[in-house]
Amino acid sequence: MTALGRSQLPDSAEEEVHAEILTVLGILSGVIELDGHLTVEAAESVVFGAEPVVLSSKAWEKLEASHHALLSLLGEDRPVYGVNTGFGALSRVRIPKEELSQLQLNLVRSHATGVGEPLPDRVVRAVLLFRVNSFLQGASGVRPKLVELLVEMLNRAVYPVMPRQGSVGASGDLAPLAHLALVLIGEGKARFQGAELPGGEALRRAGLAPLAELQPKEGLALLNGTSVMLAQLFCAWVLGRRAFSAALGVAALTLQALRAHTQPLDPRIHALRPHPGQVKVAEILRALLSGSQLTDTFMDDVQDPYSLRCLPQILGPVWETLSRLKGTLEIEMNAATDNPLVLPEGEVRCGGNFHGQILALAAEELGMALAVLGNSCERRLNLLLSAEERGLPPFLAATPGKSSGLMLLQYTAAALAAENKVLAHPAAVDTIPTSGGKEDHNSMGATSAWKALRIVENVVHQVALEAAAARWAVALQGAEKVAPATRNFYRRLAELVPPPGEDQSLSESVARLAQEIAEGRIGIHGV
Repeated sequence: MTALGRSQLPDSAEEEVHAEILTVLGILSGVIELDGHLTVEAAESVVFGAEPVVLSSKAWEKLEASHHALLSLLGEDRPVYGVNTGFGALSRVRIPKEELSQLQLNLVRSHATGVGEPLPDRVVRAVLLFRVNSFLQGASGVRPKLVELLVEMLNRAVYPVMPRQGSVGASGDLAPLAHLALVLIGEGKARFQGAELPGGEALRRAGLAPLAELQPKEGLALLNGTSVMLAQLFCAWVLGRRAFSAALGVAALTLQALRAHTQPLDPRIHALRPHPGQVKVAEILRALLSGSQLTDTFMDDVQDPYSLRCLPQILGPVWETLSRLKGTLEIEMNAATDNPLVLPEGEVRCGGNFHGQILALAAEELGMALAVLGNSCERRLNLLLSAEERGLPPFLAATPGKSSGLMLLQYTAAALAAENKVLAHPAAVDTIPTSGGKEDHNSMGATSAWKALRIVENVVHQVALEAAAARWAVALQGAEKVAPATRNFYRRLAELVPPPGEDQSLSESVARLAQEIAEGRIGIHGV
């Protein structure tokens, strides 16, 4: 961990919990060993830090055992869904043994019907990682060779071009995952070293060879999982944590710039309504504001506006949502989500682990919580620009009237808030049947997860917009007066945003702030 942004807190029992707050986050380098038990921390290192992965010997053993179990089942010549039968509403059709490989190839080609913008590289990295880890549960029957190719694509940054739209969040993310599967057989398209290439060419340039064929169940196993929903939700969750972490630091500066009351942070208040997130946020803010010479200096009103006074009650539920979703993510990334599943005792069972309802509802909750976080940033930003009675010029302008100052920062934050309100409308409450009615209840979880990801991208910018205004407002009130725990945080903002003065474009500064937030370099360590 670097020292940039590290806080210095008074030595008290409560504040020792946050002894390293306001630390710029770093990702340790190394190789992540995959054995089917993946943590969110390891996943973050792979997806966001591009750490390489290797399969453990235990993982190889499970893959080989699962594949041999499937081969034994094929020798019994009885119907096994998707292995020697058709798919979906065509499941009653038996397929001759000599056509089983062609069946899998036909599945991949016919299901690659996605449309829209391709998923970004980071999301594709997550898809590759989670598909591999799902196979490592030892219940999918695929060859180790197939999993090895997925691992090498991840390590060598061969990213299949996967259109974002097409999944209905049940039967797995069929359409987008079919575009991934095409690359494994040398078809489709992939990005490699900045170029979009035919799938086979991308593999060749990376020193890899496509699979010569897809063996029984392999096409279905590749398509029939929740990896795209999960990947988008995971990326939204990581970015949401980083935005939340930065937002707490920015809010602490805003509270000081507005000379706000700290009485609402009194632990006795929160002990009387002890929701964990509320208590946590109040505790962090008390630690951040300890020793400030700016807070509690505005005495013309005994109560501040809600976006200041109710910060623990507003952001506490956001913290709880982020904390709760960690468990959902870890269960899902360590789950077998295709169908049918090959059980360890050699039996095959059809089920519905591909259904994305749990992820759809999680994504909707995350999107709403993060929209609330962004709304709170916009409201505090508005207060910073209209705080004449608290000693700040209108819009923080050098010469109000002749100059507009930071007036338009709030416009942008408001525009993002309006977009987030639309995106927060749930997709998961509706369902449209597919496959001739055989698949009659779909989760729409891929849409829910994409919305959450789009919302958090907006929220990162809303945090950055408030941060830019807080940097100016603190400078105008006297940066030397801020609490010790927020001084390094403020200095970091001052490196990214020029000091207050005559009108100037802060567009690039806001973009730099947003990038720092999204990459986890500005925030409160341990939140």
